[in-house]
Amino acid sequence: MAKIAGLFLMLLLVGAANTNTQAASAEQSFYKGKTIRIIVGFAAGGGFDAYARAIARNLSRHIPGNPAVIVDNMTGAGSRIAANYLYKAPPDGLIIGNFIGSLVLQQIMGDKSVEFDGRKFEWLGVPVQDETVCGANDSDAPRILKAALGLPIQLIEGFKGTSNIRIAAEAGEVDGGCWTWASIRTTWSKGLESGLVKPIIQINPKKAADIPNVLIESGTHAPSAILRAYAVAPGTPKERINTLRTAFNATMKDPEFVAEMDKSKLEINPLSGSEMESIVKKLFGMDAANVAKIREVLVPKN
Repeated sequence: MAKIAGLFLMLLLVGAANTNTQAASAEQSFYKGKTIRIIVGFAAGGGFDAYARAIARNLSRHIPGNPAVIVDNMTGAGSRIAANYLYKAPPDGLIIGNFIGSLVLQQIMGDKSVEFDGRKFEWLGVPVQDETVCGANDSDAPRILKAALGLPIQLIEGFKGTSNIRIAAEAGEVDGGCWTWASIRTTWSKGLESGLVKPIIQINPKKAADIPNVLIESGTHAPSAILRAYAVAPGTPKERINTLRTAFNATMKDPEFVAEMDKSKLEINPLSGSEMESIVKKLFGMDAANVAKIREVLVPKN
């Protein structure tokens, strides 16, 4: 009996190996000669764009068939246009969306401009879990700070990306902004070095080591963690989702990618697609009282 059981186990293992080989071969046949587009919801020159272009330069090595990977900037409405586009995009694994993952919170709040269901996206991961900091003025974070702390904030919206906010701040049109520290310290390093830019509030449960004395917890931790979301359209075949998730995770550990991030002074602190799914599930599991309270702060009254 022991010999028969051992033979049966060996046959199962051989069968599984053959199945994996066939799946890899099918994915190679699909992706060979194709082009993957990463749709970035913000303008060129900002933090989202910098991460996406670095990922695009390294992702192909980890996908069977080594397809070309390009970046397209699809700006507008705080990356809602890109997210809405991805939701209706062909589910073929050739379009990856990169938008603010915390837009799922806006869906929960009943934002009518959100034309997607965050529970149906196929999440690939995030390259970094962000720490949001403020130098005075990008939407949810300042609203929460204004309500919780009574800060005299006048919120100005409509910018196509953080690069545009930087330009406006340097021209004296706005006093500052709230977005991620990983982006600010890289794309606005000259302002930090000159003293023009000063971080005054950090919204995170743990203080970043290089920001002194600005820790404030404001209940935005989960949205910050999934901020730089990468996803594909609902209905994408499972084997293609697995291929892209595996490739994304491998890229985060790729020595060439890591070296490029170090050179650009961009952090890597990734979440996997399955970890993102768990966070999104928790957000949708909030009780009605919490939803109502957050809606009161985040949804402008007309």
